[in-house]
Amino acid sequence: MSDVIEWPDGGFPGIRINPEFLLPEITSPEACAAALEASTDPADRVFVLLVEGHASDAAELLAEARYRDPESFRLRAFESEVLRVSHRYDEAVELFKQLLAEVAGTSNEALVYQYLGRTHFAAGHIGAAVESFTRALDLRVEQSADAALIHSSTVALQRARDVLELAS
Repeated sequence: MSDVIEWPDGGFPGIRINPEFLLPEITSPEACAAALEASTDPADRVFVLLVEGHASDAAELLAEARYRDPESFRLRAFESEVLRVSHRYDEAVELFKQLLAEVAGTSNEALVYQYLGRTHFAAGHIGAAVESFTRALDLRVEQSADAALIHSSTVALQRARDVLELAS
């Protein structure tokens, strides 16, 4: 298993992506708690609840936040993440596909492909995960995305390919 330092950035202080399971984990509870304390964005709290596996609490907070900000892309993506954390993979995939249709050609497209890949991977649909992670990586490279995002897609794609190879 890789050292925590080698884990891709999870998009929030104190959170990184576990390179074996391709899911975000809290690696520094102190940093995460401090960032949450300083944040005024309800999406941050929803994200941390999802990382902790508290799908119902996240869903409740998400519903309130969506009521106040129905157009928030991040909150809409977290609706699918609530389904993934609840092991409702098929519903999560469908919601991500709807979101993908709406964000095609925008900078958010790569992120949706990354989340879709994560959901496929968690559901055991490794071939579909490889396709999604490949698309996310291609888009991120095309868009000259931040190096941390490209690294995250690269790690996810390699892990999914390794799992696929072991299965065949």
